[in-house]
Amino acid sequence: MSACESTFPPSSSMSELDRAIVLATQAGLALEPRPYHRIADELGVDPELVMVRMRKMLEDGRIRRIGLVPNHYRLGCTANGMAVWDVADPYVDQAGEQIAALDFVSHCYQRPRLPPAWRYNLFTMVHGKNRYEVRKSVARIARILGDRCSAHEVLFSTRILKKTGLRFG
Repeated sequence: MSACESTFPPSSSMSELDRAIVLATQAGLALEPRPYHRIADELGVDPELVMVRMRKMLEDGRIRRIGLVPNHYRLGCTANGMAVWDVADPYVDQAGEQIAALDFVSHCYQRPRLPPAWRYNLFTMVHGKNRYEVRKSVARIARILGDRCSAHEVLFSTRILKKTGLRFG
């Protein structure tokens, strides 16, 4: 079925289709081999059109990214620690790239320091089955950073916060 034969008549603007695609995907994609085909079926359009429109929205910034957001608790990782690092500024980009590549780190990003209260500029989210496992992983990061890092702390999660982006109604 072509887009013109779909639930979006030829006179419809593509922004209506784009909005429908965002609405259909904002809660997540189906865990199946061809999730865009399911969306296309729901919207009554060709799957290739859905993929073309999503690529266009990524290119022009209306969609910032499409990524996997695992539920670490359901995967057995019930200890989650935000490890914060005081990395020497000339090394923070290089250090971030090294740490982000580790399989037990889900997020790694730089943030501005807020002296004197907050000296840390590199943040890493580390997951494990328990706090001991998280601390072992943080110790591994500390060894990798070596003398490029002058201090660090681990801030453990105490509850789950639902993370969602902007939602259309």
